[in-house]
Amino acid sequence: MIRKILIANRGEIAVRIIRACREMGIASVAVYSEADRESLHTQLADEAICIGPAASADSYLSMERVLSAAITSGADAIHPGFGFLSENSKFAALCEQCGLVFIGPKAEVIQKMGHKSQARNTMIQAGVPVIPGTTDPVYHAKDGLEEAGKIGYPVMIKAALGGGGKGMRVSDSPEEFERCFRTAQKEAQMAFGDGTMYLEHFVRHPRHIEFQILADMFGNVIHLGERDCSVQRNHQKLIEESPCAAISPKLRKAMGKAAVKAAKAVGYTNAGTVEFLLEKSGKFYFMEMNTRIQVEHPVTEWVTGLDLIKEQIRIASGLPLRIKQEDVCLTGHAIECRINAEDPKKNFRPSPGEITELHFPGGKGIRIDSAIYSGYTVPAFYDSMLAKLIVHADTREEAIAKMRSALGEVIIDGIETNLNYQYEILGHPDYCSGEIDIEFIEKM
Repeated sequence: MIRKILIANRGEIAVRIIRACREMGIASVAVYSEADRESLHTQLADEAICIGPAASADSYLSMERVLSAAITSGADAIHPGFGFLSENSKFAALCEQCGLVFIGPKAEVIQKMGHKSQARNTMIQAGVPVIPGTTDPVYHAKDGLEEAGKIGYPVMIKAALGGGGKGMRVSDSPEEFERCFRTAQKEAQMAFGDGTMYLEHFVRHPRHIEFQILADMFGNVIHLGERDCSVQRNHQKLIEESPCAAISPKLRKAMGKAAVKAAKAVGYTNAGTVEFLLEKSGKFYFMEMNTRIQVEHPVTEWVTGLDLIKEQIRIASGLPLRIKQEDVCLTGHAIECRINAEDPKKNFRPSPGEITELHFPGGKGIRIDSAIYSGYTVPAFYDSMLAKLIVHADTREEAIAKMRSALGEVIIDGIETNLNYQYEILGHPDYCSGEIDIEFIEKM
């Protein structure tokens, strides 16, 4: 078994991993920037090492500094969490070269699935349904315009690398295509340092469904059911739930089988997520694969009873999966709300600053994943997510009621948050009835 893990991340996911390490008897090492000196993860870990100034490029994204900290501390493994270096194939390869276990898939798998155009082609060859689109990278608007005519409008223009909603534009006609392409490409170049693009047919009013998979080093691959991530703003997820209200057992079996097939096609190991777009007709299409743990993994933990971080560590230690597909059973309903430091009244402007008062709810079926505390100063340099509030109940209706009750108890004073906005979403008739898709927020 792994003895000591360096967590190459910050915030609530770093705290989450540290807690799993504690329960497994594994020593933990936190890394932090100068802006995060007083952060909770630095206080909970067995060791904490400063790796640079506030800027992510000089700290959390610095491979050399993270690896140096790991080697200096005597860690034998690195858990990347999500974001930062978690889907960087070069970093995964460097970990291996340094004799460190990267808690995730192999570098070549990250590279293959991280390049969206290459991932699409791999899925086509594996027989996984994909949205009609380009099979080769697109570099110029003129070439893209020709391909868009073949695919059929509307088309989605996407960055081949990256994610998080950046480098994406929808073009409804040839007349606006070149403008949309150049805008998306410029954004991709700035965000990811790569202007390679690809095109796909834009599916109207789909749900965003993702399947959690686990795969060990012995060829065993299972899925843990789905998460409905359709409630999004600007391609950023706000609320996630499991199971999906629109998926029947038959459809779950078909989509789960496709997710497992996708993972096996690339020789995947560890935890990962296969993402699909689901039409009302029941047709589904592969969208992408996230080669890491997801922000929303707690809802899957609630309905399956599994600890996904511990499973990641077990797999990385070379142990086989403890369960088979037939052992997976989804029980009850779970919902997660992302609580962010942002002001919905001012176009969701980030709201850093000191938290002067803090209270989180408790009770049966309520979970908080967070790294904030009263007196903590939220820095302006990183993602605005403060906490994840997750609830579990017997039915979806009960879970919604429990979440609204829990949101009503949360107190975060000193900064602005999206608490009231989340509460409003949960009370919307379309959300309550389950009639949602990825355009739900725009129509609210």
